Amino acid sequence: MGTFAVTGSASGMGAAVTARLIADGHRVIGVDRQTADVVADLSTEAGRTEATRAVLDLADGHLDGAVMAAGLGPTPRKEHLVATVNFLGVRDLLTGWRPALEAAGGKAVVIGSNSSTTTPLVPRSAVRRLLAGDVDGAVRVMRRFGPAAGAFTYAASKIAVTRWARRAAVTRAWAGSGINLNVIAPGAVMTPMLRTQLQGQNAGQLRAFPIPTRRFGDPENIAAWIVMMLGPAAADMAGSMVVVDGGTDAHFRSDHWPAPVPLRSLARYGFRFLRHDAHVVD
Repeated sequence: MGTFAVTGSASGMGAAVTARLIADGHRVIGVDRQTADVVADLSTEAGRTEATRAVLDLADGHLDGAVMAAGLGPTPRKEHLVATVNFLGVRDLLTGWRPALEAAGGKAVVIGSNSSTTTPLVPRSAVRRLLAGDVDGAVRVMRRFGPAAGAFTYAASKIAVTRWARRAAVTRAWAGSGINLNVIAPGAVMTPMLRTQLQGQNAGQLRAFPIPTRRFGDPENIAAWIVMMLGPAAADMAGSMVVVDGGTDAHFRSDHWPAPVPLRSLARYGFRFLRHDAHVVD
């Protein structure tokens, strides 16, 4: 049986994953602000450093897997907190745990969001700043949008963490070292965070948002996907983003996948192309 680290282990999807892993006979090192093996505030650099160190100590430098479930929703006037936890709380901990994952040939799953593909007009400059680690700069950009700042911050943090994970996943340090790093992108899942939002002023918008299956997600179902992505079936997954959102992404973006690979990406491997667009026959 393996040893797994789970952030956000005290509630929601993190708690569901933790329960499932324990039921399967694994050891779980939970990380949360309370009621966890490692109590830490991931919104602070000191908290992230302590969480990284404490998990490595408890795991004895050997992690079979990590699940990055800690995160905050689109909370008004909490943009800095949301961006920090959702992005740095993933990037910094996974970077620190990478040697322990390599030692075990482990797997890591980042909980993203379908907000990364279904939220329009998210400022690209904010995403770029987050990827550069400039949370202050990203928040300054987002706050220009007034009441929409919370939603943009949440979406930008999920776009940034997904891009970071996909970029890192295919590098020598990750896939090349035997670590499978992937992202799951749920839609609205019936967690304590969603229940709180459904009692707020935007409840009508949440209920009206199109979900073709006509129901919110279930934490236990998402946990089942995550456990699969931590197991042997995911041995050939690297940088994948699995969308589990009741069809919302497909509803809005049915023709956006598959997207063509940029020609400049292939050119570096010796492929040559005509300068004009090729004709494609259906």
